[in-house]
Amino acid sequence: MRKLWLKSLLVLAALTLVLGQMTAWAGKIEKIKARGKLIAGVKDAVVPFGFVDEKTNQLVGFDIDICRYIAKKLGVKLELKPVTSATRIPMLAQGSVDIVAATMTHKFSREDSIDFSITYFMDGQKLLVKKGSGIKSAADLAGKKVGTAKGSTSEKNIKAAQPKCRVLSFEGYPQAFLALQQGKVAAVTTDSTILLGLKNSSPNPNDYEIVGDYISSEPYGLGVPENDSDFRDFVNRCLADMWNSGEYQKIYNKWFGPNTKFYLPLNWKMEIWPY
Repeated sequence: MRKLWLKSLLVLAALTLVLGQMTAWAGKIEKIKARGKLIAGVKDAVVPFGFVDEKTNQLVGFDIDICRYIAKKLGVKLELKPVTSATRIPMLAQGSVDIVAATMTHKFSREDSIDFSITYFMDGQKLLVKKGSGIKSAADLAGKKVGTAKGSTSEKNIKAAQPKCRVLSFEGYPQAFLALQQGKVAAVTTDSTILLGLKNSSPNPNDYEIVGDYISSEPYGLGVPENDSDFRDFVNRCLADMWNSGEYQKIYNKWFGPNTKFYLPLNWKMEIWPY
């Protein structure tokens, strides 16, 4: 009887070990489905990509709708977690979120700790200034203060474009825009669509203007965990399906179409790989 008991105990221990290893080895897709929800890291103060709707007090925006489509394809619910430019990569790398849709430019230097989807949005960095400031390009920022978000590509890009300016990095773009309104910086710099959101969300949008040529190109990618090709491929296929079905254009027009405050013609095409 004792031998039978010991044998059963050993079998149970072995099964527990195997199940534990299977859980540890399970990919992101399996873990998401087992959990029943996709946890997405999104901005909560960047109009119209991710922001809190004043009427519903819910997080809404272009990036949220992109994540909702992916969650639906997985057959799970969507949970949103606010991130900033400084926290989005650490939160993804640490496993606090499954995916990041947060106006994040795909750069090789960022692939040290995470992977990226194909480009799902294309933009470029410009300047937002007070109308009549005399600032028309980065060349006019020598000796002036420029605001942007901490941890963004904009920090490095503006320093390279105008080494003689002083960059002030804020927790987010709304704080940088507030500094512009208060005269603490001469310009705010980031991607043109984010600047458009700041400008047109202000009480007096005509007091500001977006100026200059593109300082840099900013191809946005969805951040995904490193070394999980199955999940990355699934996300890429979702984006391709979204584009081919017209759902992407529908979501795009909802936030950037001619009937919005953030009109931006869709003049680029997503790179769709052959099936």
